[in-house]
Amino acid sequence: MEDLIKNLVSQYSLGYEIVEHKTAKIKTTFGSKKADEFTETFENNLSYTVGFVPIGYEHRPDLISNLFYDTPDKWWLLMKINNITDPFEGFNVGDKILIPKI
Repeated sequence: MEDLIKNLVSQYSLGYEIVEHKTAKIKTTFGSKKADEFTETFENNLSYTVGFVPIGYEHRPDLISNLFYDTPDKWWLLMKINNITDPFEGFNVGDKILIPKI
């Protein structure tokens, strides 16, 4: 399972989309067809723990990742599995979230 995660983590290995925000253009794997297909396969092969966003962790998938995985590096996994594209719209205090067991 860790190899699957490393595959998605390797920079843009599953393609990327260009997202424009104001005057900035940003590359992201979110929304790319290959990344979405990978996530669908990935989701079907994982088990989950249900968690809730604690006070002080709102809008901070990096802190939530650190809380559950002892590393902030899996922030992207929490966003992808919970179908959150903007951390400022998701991860509100008390929100129920899926925490993949890896």
